[in-house]
Amino acid sequence: MTGRIVIVGSGVAGATAAKTLRREGYSGEVVLVGAESGPPYRRPMVSKEILAATAAEPRTLLESADTWAALDIDLRTATGVEAIEPDVGKVRLSDGAMLGYDQLLLATGARPRRLPGAARNVHTLRGVADVKPLRAAAFDGGSLLIVGAGLIGCEVAATLAGLGVRVTVLHAGPTPLDRLVPAAVGEYYRRLHADHGVRIHTDVLLDRLDDTDTGVLATAVDGRTWSAPAALIAIGATPNTDLAAAAGLAVADGILVDECHRASAPGIFAAGDAAARFDPALGTHRREEHWNSAQSQGVAAAKAILGVELPPAEVPWGWSAQYGVNLQFAGDLAPGDDLVVDGAADRPDLVHVLRDGRPVGVIAIGRPAEFRSARARIAAERESRAGASS
Repeated sequence: MTGRIVIVGSGVAGATAAKTLRREGYSGEVVLVGAESGPPYRRPMVSKEILAATAAEPRTLLESADTWAALDIDLRTATGVEAIEPDVGKVRLSDGAMLGYDQLLLATGARPRRLPGAARNVHTLRGVADVKPLRAAAFDGGSLLIVGAGLIGCEVAATLAGLGVRVTVLHAGPTPLDRLVPAAVGEYYRRLHADHGVRIHTDVLLDRLDDTDTGVLATAVDGRTWSAPAALIAIGATPNTDLAAAAGLAVADGILVDECHRASAPGIFAAGDAAARFDPALGTHRREEHWNSAQSQGVAAAKAILGVELPPAEVPWGWSAQYGVNLQFAGDLAPGDDLVVDGAADRPDLVHVLRDGRPVGVIAIGRPAEFRSARARIAAERESRAGASS
């Protein structure tokens, strides 16, 4: 297969797809276009090692510049895509140039959600460009207010607390990490943070953020207030679908694609945080926001472009490192699921999630072998359900 494949987005999904095309023997042009100024890097390190400045730059990169050149991948950094013209098979780049394609992969990622109100001294954290201003704000003021106790909020809290910054976290949910883990595990993480001087306030519904002479003031709907010299907003991300929508592609919470990552226009595919892939096992589209999912989707999308048989879709999974404690999670967790909990009362370090007696999820703290086994069982169950529904 020859021609030109253009990949929009140089995150892990796009970068992995580019490498997979070469690994599968594709000999045509591969153009990897990324808006960020540097080469593809390991985004999970942003809230941990990169923020802490403990990792040398080569270790943060997915591949060296020499590797991209050796793979004959045309990596274009600091280059945005302004528009897609599906009818003629071209994209318009930020410099005004038109770039033709035979196949197009959209790996446009996601952007942080924001809150209305204060504009000064309020930060988000998505990429390496956000690290320097966040570090400066945290160290200059000596304290930081974090809105959101999901993965990013908790990891930044742990990283900065370890560097001596005073951190307070406000969370709308009942427990930290409540979108990923059950309440008992969330309470363990609340205690873990408290042991390191971080107070996590839950069930906080913010009314507004205000700029003040000394920083930021957060006011809850019940009248409680918190202040700090600076704040980090870590309340999730919104998929970057504007480019796809403007081109007439079907979008919802993400760019809608089938199980082979095909979008609604011929020759266009999508993968990673921006893609809402159809899951035959669930009978609906779903969007994943974890590094491992983006990586596996990059492989699958590249194979789909080449017409190579796809492996079974990977069970979504991820991990988090906080204060040296390793958390792993996989599958689904929904209200009403049955939980089988192992471990001490104050550290439920292995939780199996069952739905109608079937394994659908697992959460593990420092138990990697059991986690891998449980994830394999979930995968087998998902394949069985997908086969039954086909």
